[in-house]
Amino acid sequence: MAAKACITKKSGGLGFFERWLTLWVVLCIAFGILLGKLAPNIASALDGLSIMSGGAPVISIPIAVCLFFMMYPIMVKIDFGEVLKAGRNMKPVGLTLFINWMVKPFTMLGISLLFLGVLFRGFIGPDAMDLVKLPTGLDLPVGAAHGIGTVVLENGVKMLQIPLWRSYLAGCILLGIAPCTAMVLVWGFLAKGNDGHTLVMVAINSLAMLFLYGPLGGFLLGVGRLPIPWQALLLSIGIYVALPLVAGYLSRKIIIRTRGAEWFERKFLHLLTPVTISALLITLVLLFSFKGDVILARPLTILWIAVPLFIQTNLIFWLGYWLAKKLRLTYEDAAPSAMIGASNHFEVAIATAVMIFGLSSGAALATVVGVLIEVPVMLMLVKICLRTRHSFRHELQGEAA
Repeated sequence: MAAKACITKKSGGLGFFERWLTLWVVLCIAFGILLGKLAPNIASALDGLSIMSGGAPVISIPIAVCLFFMMYPIMVKIDFGEVLKAGRNMKPVGLTLFINWMVKPFTMLGISLLFLGVLFRGFIGPDAMDLVKLPTGLDLPVGAAHGIGTVVLENGVKMLQIPLWRSYLAGCILLGIAPCTAMVLVWGFLAKGNDGHTLVMVAINSLAMLFLYGPLGGFLLGVGRLPIPWQALLLSIGIYVALPLVAGYLSRKIIIRTRGAEWFERKFLHLLTPVTISALLITLVLLFSFKGDVILARPLTILWIAVPLFIQTNLIFWLGYWLAKKLRLTYEDAAPSAMIGASNHFEVAIATAVMIFGLSSGAALATVVGVLIEVPVMLMLVKICLRTRHSFRHELQGEAA
C-alpha cells in the first residue's frame, strides 16, 4: 500500500507559469542581457546590497529574498509527519535514494569533467578565467594561491580567479547533488505515476539535503580541484533549505490551527502557486544582467553547458527506469522513481552557486542552464514513460496474482 501523501495540495497538470517556463526563462535571459547592456549600474547597485565578510560580499540581500520565496512555497506544502510512513513500501524509496545520493552526483562529476574539461575545453577557452568569491572567512593577500585559483583585486574587492571551465563544472556539481522536490510532482502526475510515492520522496529528499548537500558538495568540489568553501556551503543550506523549511513547517501548523485545513489548501496554497517561479525569473534577470557580455562574446556557452546536463539527465532517467524494472516495481512506482533522480532542484543549486561563487560567476550561469533545459527534457521523458508503460504489465499481473 502506498504511503499517505505528505504534501497537502495534490499535484496537477502544468499551470500557466509551469507550462511556459522555458519561454519565460528565455525572455528573462534576453531581458537580463539587455538590462546589463543598457543599465549596468542598476544590476551592480542591487548586487552591492550584500552582507560583507572579510572585505568580500557573502550574501546578496535581493538574491537571498528572491531565493527564499523560491523555496518557501515548496516547504509549506510538506507534512513531514508522514515521512516515517514511507517504510511501508521500501523498494521504490530505496531505489530513489540510491540514485539520488550514491549515483547521480558522481555521474554528473564524471560527465561534466569529460565534456567541459576535455571535449569542450578548447571551445570554452583553455585560458579563459572566471572571478568568484573568496571562501567565507578566508582573507588572503593579493597574488596568493588557493586551490587552483589566485587571489586578485577586482574593483577594490578581493576575488579568486579560476579557470572558466572549472567554474562551469562547479555549477554542474551543485545541480547534480540537488534532487528535485518541486516540479517532479508535476512530472509524476503527467506520467500517471504513484502520487503517494512521489510526495513521500519530496519530503525525504528535503530532509536528506539538510545533512548530505553540504558534505557531498564540499567533497565533489574538492575532487574537481576547486576551493572547498565549507562555511558558505553550510550557510547556504541554513539559509536556503533550513530557513524556508522551518518557516514552512511553523506557518503550516499555525495557519491550519487558526484557519483550518480547508482554507489552507484552497486559499493559502492557491496564492503561493506563482510565487516560486516568479522569484526564480527575477533572479534570472539579475544573473544574466551580469553574464550578458560573456554570452554575447561566446553565444555557444549555453550549448557547451547544456550538452553534459542533457546527457546526465537521460543517463540517470534510463538507469533508474531500468533498475525499477529489474526490481519488478509497478509502472506507477517506476516512472516517478526514475524522474525524481533525473530532475534537479535548480532553486537550491542557483542559491548555493550565487552564495558560494557570486552572482556573476560561471557556476551561477551553469545552474541557470539547468533551468533552461529542465522543462523540455522532462516533458520528453514523461512521453517516453507513457509510451513504454505497457512494458510493466507483467509487474501489474504479478501484483494481482
